[in-house]
Amino acid sequence: MQIGKKIKRLRLKKGLTQEELGERTDLSKGYISQLERDLTSPSIETLFSLLEVLGSSPKEFFDDSGDSRKVVFSKEEHTLNTDPDRGFTVRWLVSESNENLMEPVLLTFEAGGKFKEFEPSLSETFIYVLKGKIRIELGKDMFDAGEGDAVYYEASDVHRVFNAGDTEAECLLVATESYL
Repeated sequence: MQIGKKIKRLRLKKGLTQEELGERTDLSKGYISQLERDLTSPSIETLFSLLEVLGSSPKEFFDDSGDSRKVVFSKEEHTLNTDPDRGFTVRWLVSESNENLMEPVLLTFEAGGKFKEFEPSLSETFIYVLKGKIRIELGKDMFDAGEGDAVYYEASDVHRVFNAGDTEAECLLVATESYL
């Protein structure tokens, strides 16, 4: 078992630098570096201290029954929400996306369909238009995008996406904050 690699993975998942982890565990940055490269081994007390800061129990850490992270999400796991009044359907592509940094969804708009309006946030949004034509409203500005176009914006204004054409429109939207 490569303890160092597992510690590094947990540290990165927590968004900590080696220095920050060292400060929280009274260990030096150099020691953390050596540990992560498996050049040294921690004492049981040191390991338990690291695991506490990294949010892992010894049982979880040493469980080698396979990688428990979910990587592939089948169509059957997607969540579908249709709003006939506004003329759109949202398909959440990753079942746990509200726990992640990104939230990918597939939006399908009927002609005239509009997604709900969102308040300003720190979120960033990427959209790829798969079919039809959409319009993005950012504050008082409007932007049109057609099939094959990509859109990227910071959501610092009130914003909304809607169908700008006479036929069905479909786009992949990925937001960096769970606000859908």
